[in-house]
Amino acid sequence: MKLYNYWRSSTSYRVRIALAIKGLVYDYVPVNLLKGEQNAAEYLRLNPSGGVPTLVDGDLVIAQSLAIIDYLDRAYPQHPFLPDDARARARVLQIAHIVATDMHQFANLPVLNYIGERLGDDEKPKWVAHWFAPALDAMEQILAAGPRGDFCHGDSPTLADICLIPQLFAARRFNVDLNPYPNIVRIDANCAAHLAFAMAHPSKQPDAVL
Repeated sequence: MKLYNYWRSSTSYRVRIALAIKGLVYDYVPVNLLKGEQNAAEYLRLNPSGGVPTLVDGDLVIAQSLAIIDYLDRAYPQHPFLPDDARARARVLQIAHIVATDMHQFANLPVLNYIGERLGDDEKPKWVAHWFAPALDAMEQILAAGPRGDFCHGDSPTLADICLIPQLFAARRFNVDLNPYPNIVRIDANCAAHLAFAMAHPSKQPDAVL
């Protein structure tokens, strides 16, 4: 198994967490987004979208983090990422989709480059904070409504945590104020103490530039 990824990519971070929770061993293949390695012809043959992450498992090649995570959950069923109960599953997916659809793109490299080129680099943190705030507000309300646990849903990490934690890393990178979100901050601290999340942290990756 190989994972093509970039240390600071939030979607790559998601998949690293998922692999660590499952206890799966893989080869780490760095793709430097700042150097444009995702646009190299060889990589585009592997992933025509030209993004990260890309997972190779035997003869199977999968792009897009949520597709990869879904595959891992079905192919390697230990430590499932989604509850069996329909209502609980919907709640976990709701939280995960807030991150994936309402937050992620606003701290993505192409969008940030666009903002920097047209408005200047100083506008990037303002942009991220503006668009992250409604999503964080909604998520905090959902988490406050319960059920309360160490993680987003109960006392075991789920897809919701796998999506949330990398986005909080991005939030802190752009100095988004997380003080109004005590439940989010509490869950973030609990995840930081979990071995799988610690192993997957960007600072622990071989291509990290700190």
